[in-house]
Amino acid sequence: MRRTLIAGNWKMNGSLQSITELMDGIKAGLNEVDNADMAVCPPAVYLMKVKGLIGEANIGLGSQNICDQASGAYTGELGPSMLKEAGCKYAIIGHSERRSLYGESDELVAKRHAMAVESGITPILCIGETLEERESGVTEAVVARQLDAVIDTQGIEAIGKCVIAYEPVWAIGTGKTATPEQAQAVHAFIRAKLSALSTHIADNVQILYGGSMNAANAKDLLSQPDIDGGLIGGASLKAEDFLAIGKSA
Repeated sequence: MRRTLIAGNWKMNGSLQSITELMDGIKAGLNEVDNADMAVCPPAVYLMKVKGLIGEANIGLGSQNICDQASGAYTGELGPSMLKEAGCKYAIIGHSERRSLYGESDELVAKRHAMAVESGITPILCIGETLEERESGVTEAVVARQLDAVIDTQGIEAIGKCVIAYEPVWAIGTGKTATPEQAQAVHAFIRAKLSALSTHIADNVQILYGGSMNAANAKDLLSQPDIDGGLIGGASLKAEDFLAIGKSA
């Protein structure tokens, strides 16, 4: 049975003081979260600090990116061995902000995914459509294309080593949220597409919802049969809200 995963993407937010207070708050309430695994993805400069703050608590650590190369002259990138040393279990790959603001292509995202898998880091592979694409009726085509960039180069087996996060771009930071039914429909499409290649992988891969999940809507979203958790943005910066989402599982 698939475990629920609630992963917080802090994006470019935080300070030494605020992340210490945030982690103290999360750890204080963690024993009230029974049916979900919790993870946090801080800015890279704070990874080692957060690793120390996690201590022995059952909280996964993730980065917000990973280089597609093992090491070398790649200024500003995060090498996989460095992330492993920092204690990272996860790496967010292909977030919509990376795709739209920094021009990351499906091909580059696939290469980052391959490097994460090769290095023993679980990629959180982000896929999803823009508002224009949704209104044009091409949501499934876009999601399929983004998945195929990984499957065609690495095989369906690589999907079995990742977490997928469906993030409708039009519902991120806009205050808009896909209805549980809209989100479930895309999650079901993703699982059906994978099932055509491997029912085992399709049945076991975690597919998170990444479109402005919060304490108020988490229960309805997480009750959908193919939604296995959330990739949480703003709500992950408040311990009470983040824990409330975990409890909703």
